[in-house]
Amino acid sequence: MDTWRQLKPLEWCKYVNKEVKVTAHEKQQHHGWVFTVDPVSASIVLVTFQEKGGTPTVRVVTGHAVQEVEVLQEGNEETAGQLRVIFTPPGAHALGPEEVRHRKERLRLWLEKNRIPVEEKGEMLCVANVLTVSAPYGAEDCSSSNEIILARVQSLVESNPDSTPDQPAIS
Repeated sequence: MDTWRQLKPLEWCKYVNKEVKVTAHEKQQHHGWVFTVDPVSASIVLVTFQEKGGTPTVRVVTGHAVQEVEVLQEGNEETAGQLRVIFTPPGAHALGPEEVRHRKERLRLWLEKNRIPVEEKGEMLCVANVLTVSAPYGAEDCSSSNEIILARVQSLVESNPDSTPDQPAIS
């Protein structure tokens, strides 16, 4: 898939929380659940869950080696939760789904109040089609390849008077 590296971050997001088969150079195949895709290198972070509570394995397939990505299975909330737990620091407090939804709504309203074009795309907020904000919707959850826009939106997110900075930023 020569076009894999040409895709935009919002297109890569369609693969997150899905089980995929990645064919890399020399026909190497890698199976796993997509945790994320690096927006700079197009590298895919795959997680493979072991049977009967074993330790999950994490593999990074570098973007330049990706030839094809085939979706095998759609993920669900349980899978998304399992993926988050792997990368959550021990002892971190997780936010409930209701609090995450409130944070998303408060941030969306704050951005709109500041005349920033924002729309909801599933669990993410998309700002001007160049930046995404994922749960739990803090400044550190913004992602964009445009550093100037990223810095300005992060600054705006941090200045949101409706945000609750005393709560941990882990969903």
